[in-house]
Amino acid sequence: MTLAAPRGRPAPGQFAAALRFSLLGQTRNRMATLLLVLFVPLWYLVMEEMAGREPLDYRLFATGRVLTVDGGRLTLLSAGLNALTMICGFAVFDAVRRTLAFDRRLVHAGYRQSVLIGAKTLSVAVVTCAVACYAALVLLAFWRPGPAGWAAVLAGFAVMALTYGALGLLLGVLVRNDLEGFFLVIMGGLMDTFLQNPLGNPLANKPLLRWFPSFGPMQFATGGAFGGTAAWRYLALGLAWAAGFAACGLLIFRFRTRRRAR
Repeated sequence: MTLAAPRGRPAPGQFAAALRFSLLGQTRNRMATLLLVLFVPLWYLVMEEMAGREPLDYRLFATGRVLTVDGGRLTLLSAGLNALTMICGFAVFDAVRRTLAFDRRLVHAGYRQSVLIGAKTLSVAVVTCAVACYAALVLLAFWRPGPAGWAAVLAGFAVMALTYGALGLLLGVLVRNDLEGFFLVIMGGLMDTFLQNPLGNPLANKPLLRWFPSFGPMQFATGGAFGGTAAWRYLALGLAWAAGFAACGLLIFRFRTRRRAR
């Protein structure tokens, strides 16, 4: 394969090759695959057993109503979101960090940074959305909210996966060692999703939670599954978090892979 290209013009097939490299880097993580296949159903099972079936009051900010929902099913939603934060954040962070030096060599060999940025963005979107689909499908083994409700859950899961995939991208080009990145992904995801569930957090219905990344996806999924409401602006809020993390990460990626004068 010819990596070099004339200055200012990408060689044919550069984007396809860069996309293949990025997808391979993200799918070769065996630990992330193991977490996806085994951890997601086990996590659903454990959280459902711990939560019980007691009714909970959940405030739907899109309508201002307070819904009385099944505590076990609400906990399944927050458990799914939490699993996505850890798996997507961990997988993307690990892949970006391991391939950063290789991406820099590609730029020096003639690849345009815009090609690598486009391929990396698309690969993160593909992988995270695939993980979200799997988590939403596994949820059906524990709870079937109905076609419209499940579609809302899937959309919320997809946006949450994109958000923490973008955060993993940002941390992958920003932090200096693995321990820092893993700690930020795991602890950030746990705190973010835990605070949205009134079962363990008495402040879960307070406006303060608007400033957390999981607020929009949780509101959208809950509104669709329990309230029959499509809170699109809250889904857009989640996408704004994903876009912000991705923009910061790709900007740093561009800086760290730039060509330096000899």
